[in-house]
This record gives sequence, C-alpha cells and structure tokens, in this order.
Amino acid sequence: MKTSFLWRNRVILTGGALIVFSLYLMTAGVRHGDRIAAPARAMLEVLRPVQSGTSDFTRGLSSVYHDYLNLVHVRQENEHLLAELARVKADQARMAELEAENRHLSELLELRDAMGVDAIAANVIGSDATGLSHTLILGQGSDSGLKPGMAVLSNEGVVGRIIAASPHASRVLLIDDHNSALDGFDQRSRSRGIVAGVVDDGMIMKYVDRSEDIKSGDTIVTSGLDGIFPRGLLVGTVSSVHREGPGLFLNVQLAPAVNFRNLEQVMVVRQQAPQMIGDKKG
Repeated sequence: MKTSFLWRNRVILTGGALIVFSLYLMTAGVRHGDRIAAPARAMLEVLRPVQSGTSDFTRGLSSVYHDYLNLVHVRQENEHLLAELARVKADQARMAELEAENRHLSELLELRDAMGVDAIAANVIGSDATGLSHTLILGQGSDSGLKPGMAVLSNEGVVGRIIAASPHASRVLLIDDHNSALDGFDQRSRSRGIVAGVVDDGMIMKYVDRSEDIKSGDTIVTSGLDGIFPRGLLVGTVSSVHREGPGLFLNVQLAPAVNFRNLEQVMVVRQQAPQMIGDKKG
C-alpha cells in the first residue's frame, strides 16, 4: 500500500541502496578471484570507449589551444621581424644616401683644391617652379659669404652664377637660361664666343666667326675673360654647326656638360686665385 513504510521511505531507501552498491563495486575485485571482478571488468570495458573519447577530446582541445597560442606568438614574432626589417632597410637607405653625399662632397673638395680657389659647398634645395627661368635655390646665403656674381660649379662643369642672396638662401641663374652669358672657347681650335641659353631650350655659342674651325664634338671651356668663371672649366660640347645663310657668324649648338636636373650639391667660388689670362689663341 502507498501508506506502507517502504513506500513512504522509498527515496531514502533507494538512495541508501545505491550508495551501498557503489561502495561494494569500489571495493570488490581488489582481491584476486572476487566474483564481482567479472562484472567490474565488463563495466570497465563498457566505459572504455567513453573514457577514451573524452580523453582524446580533452587532448585535442588542449592541442588546439596550444596551437592557437603558438600562432599568436608566431604572428607577433613576424610583426616584430617585419618591423625590424623595415628599420634595417631604412638605415641602409640612409647610409647609402650619406655615402653618396659624402662622395659628391669629396669630389667638390678635390675640384676646389685642384683649382686653388676659396670655395664652399652648398646644397641644392629647390628650382624655379614657374618654368619662366632656369634657376636653382641653394641652402646657403649671405651668412655663408655668398653674394651675387659668384660662380657656381659642380664636379661635371659650370652650373651658373648667383643672382640673389638672402641670409640663408641663394638663387643661381643656370648657364642654359636665355639671360645667361659667359665667355668660352673651343679647346681644340681655340675659337672664342659667348655661351648663352635660348628661350625654348638648349645652349648656343654666339659670335663665332664663319672662318673659325669649329666642329661637332668639340669641347667648350671657360676662358676666364668674363671675370666670373675661372679659366678652363668644362661648359659643354658642340652638338651641331650650321654655316647656312649670309650671316657673319656660325650657328653653333651646344650640349651642356652638367645635368642640371640631377644636381644635389654644388660649389660656390667666393674668390678666384690669381691667374694669368692669355689671348684667345693661348
């Protein structure tokens, strides 16, 4: 009956029985030959796949977690290596640039010593942005002793002359500007003329008599007679000579020796060394 003792205490009795049976299973089978050992082994065999699967899952989860940590570490290490590589490349670029600047400056110093003049090196910091004139801007000015009229050279040849100077900057008129003029001569034939720029582009040598022996490929150098450029500096080479027409002079086209677009450092002659000036044939 539902009101009997067993029914009223069914939960307590069932729980107690299960506890006793569990304790019995835990202690049974310890001694060799226990009858309960066979059911225990059967229970172990039944539970083995479950335990094996649980163990494999746990190991797999642990492996995934450690792989994730390793990937995070590898990514951080790669980011560090990429940053270090970028820094090394930047340092190499800076070193290469410093080496190039030092080489240019060394060449300018050698030119200064060979000429025996008072000169300083100057950095090119800009050029004419309008295209109306061919000029350069230097990063040194009157505070460095620069002033209008001084000759500007490179290790390739004649660049131009200073036409304006502020305390910390100077403007240079290039020899291929149509407002520029310098006295030069043909190094082979000694024929003299005035080197000037043309409005559209290029350079010419003006006032060369038609009787002069001047040919394409001849080298043109400064004569020193203009009082600005020392004698014997490279100006350019003759690219063409035309004798057509009734004029008194030859049409002599020149190619400048200096690539003005690639200039980074130049040398400004502050004072020329005393020199003997010969005639045009000398």
